[in-house]
Amino acid sequence: MLLQLAKLHLPLTSSLYVSLDHIYFFDNKLYDLAKQFSQYGGTHLLLDEVHKYPNWSREIKLIYDNFPELNIIFTASSMLEIYKSESDLSRRAVTYYLKELSFREFIIFETQKIFPAYSLADILANHNAITSKLIAEIKPLPLFEKYLKIGAYPYYKENEDLYSQKLQNTINLIIETDINAVEDLQYDTLIKLKKLLITVASSAPFTPNVTKLSEKVGVSRNMLVQSIKILERAGLVNELYKDTSGIGVLTKPEKLYLNNSNLMYVLAKENTNVGNVRETFFLNQFKGLHEINLSEKADFVIDKTFTFEIGGKNKTKKQIVNKENSYVAKDGIEVGFGTILPVWLFGFMY
Repeated sequence: MLLQLAKLHLPLTSSLYVSLDHIYFFDNKLYDLAKQFSQYGGTHLLLDEVHKYPNWSREIKLIYDNFPELNIIFTASSMLEIYKSESDLSRRAVTYYLKELSFREFIIFETQKIFPAYSLADILANHNAITSKLIAEIKPLPLFEKYLKIGAYPYYKENEDLYSQKLQNTINLIIETDINAVEDLQYDTLIKLKKLLITVASSAPFTPNVTKLSEKVGVSRNMLVQSIKILERAGLVNELYKDTSGIGVLTKPEKLYLNNSNLMYVLAKENTNVGNVRETFFLNQFKGLHEINLSEKADFVIDKTFTFEIGGKNKTKKQIVNKENSYVAKDGIEVGFGTILPVWLFGFMY
């Protein structure tokens, strides 16, 4: 991604890409490299994997302060809480969080057809018109089925048959390298994090019983809740609450989902629950774009206003029939009617 950025948008003769897990940095300082690069007319320094470099935030702060002509772009694991870093990059760094491929972006990969993104308000008000345009160009249902299994990360295009193995390797890398680089956990704790992930993947959806779960995983209550928070920061799980106002550091989530449905198929395999897959997809597409909470009577509440029930094509509005601003998102349908919408359409919000 950084190399594409340099090629398409930056001056190639004065841009430099480096990965901070390179053996060069065993004996050399990032600051010294930046100083020399600046002295030779460098304008853009692109840094990859900064979380694998000791004291990264302190040196980037010094580079930023001492070489004002140098633009720095860096990538890191989502584990890093940049705004809490010891050298206070909060006034210097602008942070962007890169989500997984949306269903819309996956369709671009699959069909080379580019469709616009739609706001939630537009989808709710005009879903019939939108879906009519889309189904004139594509068959959304088989594409959606494929997306749920292998479409969250673009490297699926390299080899679809090896995607599950590569995703499993990615999960191991996140837990054993990224999390460990930031949290410095013992090996047996990392094994317990994997065990916790598989437990969540096999549930439908997972409502944590902290006492039973801590016994099953083999950690204390506080360590279990802390482990869940770590997995969420690592982009592997999503915590959900009915009301976020009183959430503390050691507050257990009321429900726990894997971050996307691809992770479910890799970790739970034949135990993957289709209802949980739908809800996981819906939550994933909204996460970071809208406020999403658990609903008292249905599945989710969006922006404290819109209530959603998620289900298969036979799902009814019985649970939310008298609820204002309530909708059913159904799987297995191409086009909706009134307050019933196809669930796949919520994959077109980004």
